[in-house]
Amino acid sequence: MKNRNHKTSWAAVVCGAALLITSGCGGGGESTAPDSSGENKPVPSFSLAWSEYPSWSVFGVADVTGIINGKKGELGPVEEKWGVDIELKEAEYDPCLAMYGAGQCDAVCITNMDILGPAGGRPGVMVLPTSTSYGADACLVTSDIKSVEDLKGKKVYGLEKSVSEYCFVRNLELLGQAEKDYTFSSMDPGAAAIAMQQGKKEQQAIVVWNPFVISTLAKRDDVRVLFDSTKIPNEIIDSVVVARESLAKEGGEAFACALIDAFYQVNAAIADPAKRNDTLIAIGEKFANLTLEDMEKVVQQTKFYGTPEEGIALLTGSELPDIMGRVVDFCASHGIVEAKPALGYGDAAKAPDVAVRFDVGYMQKVKDGSAK
Repeated sequence: MKNRNHKTSWAAVVCGAALLITSGCGGGGESTAPDSSGENKPVPSFSLAWSEYPSWSVFGVADVTGIINGKKGELGPVEEKWGVDIELKEAEYDPCLAMYGAGQCDAVCITNMDILGPAGGRPGVMVLPTSTSYGADACLVTSDIKSVEDLKGKKVYGLEKSVSEYCFVRNLELLGQAEKDYTFSSMDPGAAAIAMQQGKKEQQAIVVWNPFVISTLAKRDDVRVLFDSTKIPNEIIDSVVVARESLAKEGGEAFACALIDAFYQVNAAIADPAKRNDTLIAIGEKFANLTLEDMEKVVQQTKFYGTPEEGIALLTGSELPDIMGRVVDFCASHGIVEAKPALGYGDAAKAPDVAVRFDVGYMQKVKDGSAK
């Protein structure tokens, strides 16, 4: 399964990038593809690196259902509409970050926390929030843990320097607890979940994300959720970030809009009662081979920003700067970033030289129906 985790330091990810991919930059060139008349004409080509997660698997579904064509040089209807060629590059999460940091893709599916590292060397623009964790990240405990205080003196297992640790620390804060009084011990979420499912005594408390939350609760009747990401809505944001230099290339803005358009078309199918089941099944096939029943739980716990209105409301909301301030502070204090990156909100004119910019302009353009 391809998780949205941050297993290594950002420096290590960048150093490994050259070993992962030996080609040059991942986009901004041209492909030759047939237009509506059947003639081959050059169109700008760009690439998106995506990994398996509910709202990112949407792009894989958009490919298999023909909304876009993820092969370089072949266009789907959305690509024809916007006049760009989209190449989809599916990989594990860390290689996706490596591709983005090394300039070997134009856009990446990434969390608002994990973009802070690579953006220091390659500034990016969040053009599309795709979902937020609303119960998908949880602290699971065995029945002998009655309250958060019972975790003192015990190890809580989860992936450090990831959204799991962020969820844990933020919930401690909200419960009036001091982080220094608790021990968060790094462990791969899959391994932590399996250990708890197998009843290993040392795994009395773990912090993991879906599908590990769902599978662990299904296999252990004596395990429950102590707290989860419902307490921090809109703080863990899954998104699409496009490199600032890629947006500046010919067709860059159209590329961003085409990705957004494809995302909303799949979400429209989820919202359509006649298409919902088939669409969720298709996403489930791309995301850990989950069943329809499990996918119904997943989309409750991973809330999609399924319309332009929802995405625009998030990025223009008064809470976002405060949320990102907390995320930046956490990353700086836990060694995820060496220096706090500059953030900006609005179009390039309002925030021209920041590491990460949150810009609703591309969603607005799709909402308005503009093309090319």
